[in-house]
Amino acid sequence: MGILSRFKDIMSSNINALLDKAEDPEKMIDQCLRNLNSDLGKVKSETASIMAEEQRAKRVLDDCEEEIAKMQTYAVKALEANNENDARKFLEHKASLSAKLPGLKEAYELAHNNANHMRQMHDKLVSDIKELESRKDMIKGKLAVAKTQERINKMSSSVASANNSMASFAKYEEMADRALDKANAMAELNRSSSNQTIEDLAKKYVSDTSIDDELAALKASLNK
Repeated sequence: MGILSRFKDIMSSNINALLDKAEDPEKMIDQCLRNLNSDLGKVKSETASIMAEEQRAKRVLDDCEEEIAKMQTYAVKALEANNENDARKFLEHKASLSAKLPGLKEAYELAHNNANHMRQMHDKLVSDIKELESRKDMIKGKLAVAKTQERINKMSSSVASANNSMASFAKYEEMADRALDKANAMAELNRSSSNQTIEDLAKKYVSDTSIDDELAALKASLNK
């Protein structure tokens, strides 16, 4: 990926999309900044090279214009010295230099525009890196909060599961209590049934002597 294309991707708010796709967004943030700083070094080097070309084109243009001015001055001085032949040579060289002047001006304008463009891009990249640096801690803070919330959510699920387990435990304990109560009741019934049967059986062989005694006493009273 080239410098400008990566720069465009990062700075067109695609950093959020990159973070969404990243397995570790925090590492991705640091990687994005490392890439941008690496690109900044390349942009800075390229900007310096283009600015140097601008300065060279300006120097060549200035030298040409200065040389043209000199040829004009020498031609005047040659004529003042009544040396027309020398004046002609100076003017011929001036004309030759003047023919190059439009091309030199065009080259300088192009180099100047390129340098301005690179300086703007360099300054924009520096500004955006500073902005991302300032946002980095905020984004990492949000990620830390999100991770904490995720742990809380997991703990909440664990607590809910524990509550369900406790509810199930209480349910099984209640079932055990009912089973124990039922068993105790059955044992009580069994004991009652066994005792009743023995008592009923004993009554067959035990007479009610109190009634017999009262009946004998009544007979004796009547006989008197």
